[in-house]
Amino acid sequence: MDKVEVKKSKQNTVPDVILVFDATHFGNDTLLVARSPHLKKNVGWAWITEETKENYSLLKQNIENRGYHIKAVILDGRAGIPKVFQGLPIQICQFHQLQIVRRKLTLRPETNAGKELLTIGLNIVKYDQEKLDRDLNNWYLKHEKFLQEKTYILGTNRWRHTHRKIRSAYKSLQKNLPFLFTYQKYLELNIPNTTNSLDGYFSRVKNLLSAHRGKSKERIRKIVTEILRK
Repeated sequence: MDKVEVKKSKQNTVPDVILVFDATHFGNDTLLVARSPHLKKNVGWAWITEETKENYSLLKQNIENRGYHIKAVILDGRAGIPKVFQGLPIQICQFHQLQIVRRKLTLRPETNAGKELLTIGLNIVKYDQEKLDRDLNNWYLKHEKFLQEKTYILGTNRWRHTHRKIRSAYKSLQKNLPFLFTYQKYLELNIPNTTNSLDGYFSRVKNLLSAHRGKSKERIRKIVTEILRK
């Protein structure tokens, strides 16, 4: 992992921060950024080869070593990453969760189970944790037999679940359920329920880069780093 570069704080004391952690791609390069939506500044970033728990942990440690006190984090839902921030309030981006469900089910599921689960997923923002948990349990009980259906691989005794994508969408909702409504549990922290502040920032950076097409990888990194410092 390359050296993490950060903009030095002009304040005498480093504030407590709520941070959005997310990564984006510039060609074959991956940039991991931690941004404070309340301060509207990037607290840390690193060029990485892949999104791993180790790289998230290194960036977190770098930020904490510089005196920042992380009060809560917002993540995109990538598997395993919440473990890096164990002990902190963690909010999984509701928009990313919605996208996961849409990607697995499509917007036009053919089965009733898929249609009903899609409706639940599309209405995440209208839920709280207790209601979503109840609706997911009711959905599962209603379609349990359907979800257990098996398809045998021709010519073998091996099988797989017939409705794997529906099962996968359900499991994603179940796995992330404890983190989807953290913002409701810590109202005093004013935690965003999406990573939109960083997603929008990435879009602006890439728009600025559009005027520098054809530049070398090293030049692109320098331009992006200068933008991140501002």
